[in-house]
Amino acid sequence: MTFRITFLGTGGGRHTTMYQVRSTGGMLIEHDGKMLNVDPGPSALVNMHRIHYDVCRTNSLIISHCHPDHYSDAESVAEGMSRGGWERKGHIYGSATVIKGEGGLGPCLSNYHLSIVEGYQVFRPGDILDVDGLKVEIKEAKHSDPTNVGFIFHTEHGTVSYVSDTEFTEEIAKQYIGTRVLILPVTTPMGNRIKYHLCTDDAIKFIDIVKPELAIFIHLGVVIIKRDPDKQAAITQEATGVRTIAGRDLMVLDVGEELELSDAETFDDLWIPSTSP
Repeated sequence: MTFRITFLGTGGGRHTTMYQVRSTGGMLIEHDGKMLNVDPGPSALVNMHRIHYDVCRTNSLIISHCHPDHYSDAESVAEGMSRGGWERKGHIYGSATVIKGEGGLGPCLSNYHLSIVEGYQVFRPGDILDVDGLKVEIKEAKHSDPTNVGFIFHTEHGTVSYVSDTEFTEEIAKQYIGTRVLILPVTTPMGNRIKYHLCTDDAIKFIDIVKPELAIFIHLGVVIIKRDPDKQAAITQEATGVRTIAGRDLMVLDVGEELELSDAETFDDLWIPSTSP
């Protein structure tokens, strides 16, 4: 079973998003021939174009919570799944704020865009989804959007976890014990903790509990970018003994017997796929 993640953007937080210091486009997951788009924020569509990925190939869309760095390109992804609304295809999965709106947040998808796909579902912590044959567990998070969640993706070669935005607590970290790859949103560097997010100090504690084979920093804020995310990852690796890297835009992770990292091939030409209507 193929399981490949292309990181469409490794930045996060309002200032990185506002100024696009890094792309903030979420992830594209290929699993056994199916394509899953996760948290497509600003730059997701641009970076899909740069790698010549046809958004119409997308089978499903998952959105963790109702903040724009996680959803701003989602309606266009829904248009792609349904071929511009001509075919009712694709599924959307999202938290309550994403799909219905709750507590003054959202919804972030219009009724029209929910109507043009084959189906949609609201998830909450504890749910287990079957996303085109991929088992996905929904986990608790502690964030300013209280409906936000994390994810565990079950692959033939172990689990891959995307924690999504959260504060650190032991209880949240323990949910991911046993995961092989831990994708952590580390928004700020060592000694610079902000509410509802992880800093490098928190990442060290998180990784010490989970003990994955590989940890990847994403959702990088402006301050950690200025202080060099690679150095912050190196500090974490030295402290935990776990291989830790700072994600980079359009990095690719292949999950097999080995964990292989590479960079997606990019193109600068004007490209319109032949499969478009």
